[in-house]
Amino acid sequence: MLMTRDRRTAIRTLRGWAISLLQEAGAIRECEEHGWMQDRADPHARERAFDIARRDPPPGISQAEAVAEVRDVLESIGDTCPECPTESD
Repeated sequence: MLMTRDRRTAIRTLRGWAISLLQEAGAIRECEEHGWMQDRADPHARERAFDIARRDPPPGISQAEAVAEVRDVLESIGDTCPECPTESD
């Protein structure tokens, strides 16, 4: 039986690569209702993402640049969806 492997979609920006990497590592997730990225605050998942960025940066990007972009993305994402109602509402 012929098996094919799904091809990953091409990532066009360094930020897009970092978001994809963080999702794959389980460090962030997407709000199912609104689509906002949310930080899962999982230190093991974050470390996996940094390890992958160091080990396999995108072509033409240094390890330091890849790690810096992952860090920048993490710093820009909150742990709650801004559109979801809060518990106090």
